[in-house]
Amino acid sequence: MLRRIYDKTISLAAHRHALPALGAVSFAESSVFPIPPDALMIPMIVARPRRAWIIALVCTLASVAGALLGYWIGAALFDSLGQWVLDLYGKAEKFDEFRVRYNDWGAWAVLIAGVTPFPFKVITIASGVTGLSLPVFILSSIIARAARFFLVAAILRVFGDVARDFIERRLGLVFTVFCAMLFAGFYATRYL
Repeated sequence: MLRRIYDKTISLAAHRHALPALGAVSFAESSVFPIPPDALMIPMIVARPRRAWIIALVCTLASVAGALLGYWIGAALFDSLGQWVLDLYGKAEKFDEFRVRYNDWGAWAVLIAGVTPFPFKVITIASGVTGLSLPVFILSSIIARAARFFLVAAILRVFGDVARDFIERRLGLVFTVFCAMLFAGFYATRYL
């Protein structure tokens, strides 16, 4: 079953609408969607290694645009919904403490979350909630997402055939590691 899904994903990755689909997934992942764009980006680069840089660029730009939506969600919806939740649980005073600490280290949080499997949307929304400087947020998002997506693109561009062979021979292992990293990222959000 996993082999059929992989083969289908590879064929879809070469489809003419794959790049806009990647842009949509990358945009949504930065603000609301739980699946990272790597799930589509990697097969796209494996299927068409010569387009690696274009694919990474689309992924980066869409992700930063989605991060701005996440920031807005945090900034605009906190007063109406978030504050009510904090008051309900008696955490409003502790949030002010968190806000100060977060803004002291916010750029680092964006950089770290942007390059790791940690769910980026959590950081984008937290940045809006705490009022992290928008220029700092944008610059950190660009650096982190570009580093992540262009590094993946470079590795796959250079080692494309070897990477594809490794993935295809150890599909179960690759899938398991990917899922473990995804769940670990979500688990880590509990301690933010």
